[in-house]
Amino acid sequence: MGSGTSWRFRSMSTILTLADGGSAPSQSPGPSTGPVDAELLDAYSRAVSGVVERTAPAVVSVEVHNRRRGGGGGGGSGFVFTPDGFILTNSHVAHGATKTDVAFADGRRLRAELIGDDPDTDLAILRVDASSLVAAPLGDSAALRVGQVVIAIGNPLGFQSTVTAGVVSALGRSFRSVSGRLIDNVIQTDAALNPGNSGGPLLDSRGSVIGVNTAVILPAQGICFAVAANTVKLVVGQLIAHGHVRRARIGVGGQNVSLPRLAVRAHRLMQPSGVLITTIEPGSPAARAGLQPGDIIVAFAGQPVHGIDDLHRLLSGDRIGAATSVAAVRKAERLELPITAAETAKP
Repeated sequence: MGSGTSWRFRSMSTILTLADGGSAPSQSPGPSTGPVDAELLDAYSRAVSGVVERTAPAVVSVEVHNRRRGGGGGGGSGFVFTPDGFILTNSHVAHGATKTDVAFADGRRLRAELIGDDPDTDLAILRVDASSLVAAPLGDSAALRVGQVVIAIGNPLGFQSTVTAGVVSALGRSFRSVSGRLIDNVIQTDAALNPGNSGGPLLDSRGSVIGVNTAVILPAQGICFAVAANTVKLVVGQLIAHGHVRRARIGVGGQNVSLPRLAVRAHRLMQPSGVLITTIEPGSPAARAGLQPGDIIVAFAGQPVHGIDDLHRLLSGDRIGAATSVAAVRKAERLELPITAAETAKP
């Protein structure tokens, strides 16, 4: 080993030792971990292991039998979020199941009932006939910061109660669900996830659930996604109350298109694109409002519409039955039409 390498080892030892406030040793045989670093690693280990000890009993393995898959089985993860037996998991895990069982970390297996699921956010709620269960509380995902330590617990590839840790890689991501809608405010993490982790909790260092693990990009390393806890809170109440999430509809089929520059300038539009209406359902809110195929929707309820995803976001449950307006460009004319959205049919 050359003298340059030896010098680097001595320099690293000096840095580590000085970080503790002491003096550098006169000789250093090689790289070492200073007291401060050891204490930090111990604190990190205690935080992770403490969260696991408190939360692992709430994490379950979800096993499903699905007639649509030829009677075969599948599964994923989930977690108890109320002591009286309500369990959160992914819609793509539980949807269409003819029979669902959950296995707890203590070895218990219970039959589960599907209370409701929402493919648009990839969330589902199961319930088991049990009480006084250990529950993992939902936290505040709005308080997350990039770089914050997170912990995932699940059953990847059938290995029950597997723990991984990492950091929040990014916030505010969008992820397209199986229904085609975008899930907004998705958390990106590098905590290792694999098939079977779906539906398990993503936890902060206090043990609060800040996300529900939903997807991984298989060819990539360390790019994983979780539905934010604040989105989960909005969905949970409706799933328990209605079995599905109430969303509004106006009854059009469309596609994203760019607006002619002359139309943008003439009508002082805020965006260069909109939704071209290709079909209109007979008797729908759009038909009653006077919209026609070929119109380009550029605003709804006073908010600009750049494309289909914007329209989906604006057609939330509180728009059902509420009178508002839709703006559209028809040839060289800009129309402002009154419209009242209806409720999307229960899936």
